[in-house]
Amino acid sequence: MNSRKGTGGRAAGGAGTVLCALLTLAGCGGNQASKALTLTGTGGFFPLPLYGKWFHVYESKHPGVKVSYEPVGSGGGVRAFVEHSVDFGTADSAMSEDEIERVDPDLGAQLLPLTAGCIVLVYNLPEIPQLRLSRKAYAGIFLGRITRWSDPLIVKDNLGAKIPDMPLKLVVRSDASGVALALTKHLSTIDSSFFGRTGIGKMPDWVVGTRVRGSDGIMASVEATPGAIGYVAYSSAKDRKLPMALLENKSGTFVAASTASGRAALGSAPLPDDLIAWIPDPEAKDAYPIVTYTWILCYRRYERKKRDALVELLTYSLDDGQKDAEALGFIPLPPPVVQRVKEAVKTIGVIT
Repeated sequence: MNSRKGTGGRAAGGAGTVLCALLTLAGCGGNQASKALTLTGTGGFFPLPLYGKWFHVYESKHPGVKVSYEPVGSGGGVRAFVEHSVDFGTADSAMSEDEIERVDPDLGAQLLPLTAGCIVLVYNLPEIPQLRLSRKAYAGIFLGRITRWSDPLIVKDNLGAKIPDMPLKLVVRSDASGVALALTKHLSTIDSSFFGRTGIGKMPDWVVGTRVRGSDGIMASVEATPGAIGYVAYSSAKDRKLPMALLENKSGTFVAASTASGRAALGSAPLPDDLIAWIPDPEAKDAYPIVTYTWILCYRRYERKKRDALVELLTYSLDDGQKDAEALGFIPLPPPVVQRVKEAVKTIGVIT
């Protein structure tokens, strides 16, 4: 592959440090690592628990290959991929047509959905273990229409619960996030005024809320602030054991995030030829309302050794790797989606 330019070299080095620290991978550093073929990647925090498990298992079975991944957010993953400072990127936001067009045409771009997850609203109300939020209520929170927990829209769906009369403190992300893109697509679908006021994007112009960096920032802020509420991936909230609201879906059912409710949502939207599908408001009665795929961003051509290693890694992720998804808070891909992605993986070629 082309030599790394600009910050690419530093990113690759940082990735190894981060991955070793987070996952305690055997063989990081030393002479063994210097002799190994290294696949460098960067991107979203959202899939890190599952990707980290996959990379660790793959390395244990392929001692001659190292996978070095640095979580910097979906926006950073797309930028690094476009700049070709990594071998692969990841993004919960996929890529726009403009971003794909900026990839070196000699390399091309192939987006592959490898897993999916629910986006949940975590909150700090110790006296309310199971909060229910209607579509009007949670849209109103993000639009600044609801500022107190005792708002009638919240109280009416939580009869019998002791909803406190206290300020509602929304926490949002300040950095680019694919999770924010999926959330704002959903909110714009269920409330037409949201698009005009906040917009759809990885870094939306939130009209209300305290801005913090990263999902960890949101969770830490919610945990430390009575009356706070924020949005994160289900996998993150599950790992941290944070309370998650039941959300009203399009059919009027209040649904908890789970593997089953997430798969019901995925089943409502077939994958198009480019493998980029959005499900802004699934119709199934048992579907969780806010679900997104997350993608690995690959080039269409690599040097042979890197191509072979990457294809092996992707194939493992689509086969045995899917068995790890549910335990870590992700949605295993439906078999038809797995087959479609496998066919795309086979098209990744070699630079001649």
